[in-house]
Amino acid sequence: MKAKYLTTSNLITAILVVFMLAMFLNPDFKGLVMQNLMKIGLFQPKVPDGPGQLLTGTVIKGEDKEIMFKSSNDEIMKLADQKGKVVFINFWATWCPPCIAEMPSINKLYAELRKHKEMMFVMVDVDNNRSKSQKFMDRRKFSLPVYTPTGPIPSSYMDGTLPTTLVLDKQGRVVFKHEGMGDFTNEEFKAFLVRLIAE
Repeated sequence: MKAKYLTTSNLITAILVVFMLAMFLNPDFKGLVMQNLMKIGLFQPKVPDGPGQLLTGTVIKGEDKEIMFKSSNDEIMKLADQKGKVVFINFWATWCPPCIAEMPSINKLYAELRKHKEMMFVMVDVDNNRSKSQKFMDRRKFSLPVYTPTGPIPSSYMDGTLPTTLVLDKQGRVVFKHEGMGDFTNEEFKAFLVRLIAE
């Protein structure tokens, strides 16, 4: 008697094996799965309760004044010179599935808030490969500004976890820090940024 290989159980097992291999081997596929989990309400960033409430107490001072990034135009941007602006900083890499997953939400947020002159977005490619990161943005039709670090990043800003997102208020204080992916199309988060812009 011949064994039946095409059973429902075997088919489900094969699908699960293919899914797990795709998750393990393809960061884009894993990013897509994570992106869909965000759409159902997971990975929402926790917004501070009060306007301008300090989360970390970090202020740009001393050695932090030397935090600099290079833009796609090879212009050096010193973080300390951005006082008077709300600065959204995202540390990411092209190979990072959670970074890939959250990028559409950041791009949408950027499209909605870029009109504010007091709002700045800094997408920092931690691999320091601007050419590769710009191709990543272009291929996905994202308009986010890509920067690369010109020196070490303080561990209070990013301790190696990718992605890491910070928001600095107009005084240069870190008022929001989120490690791991987040859905930044969240209306509560957007309202938080708008409050900071108005302060």
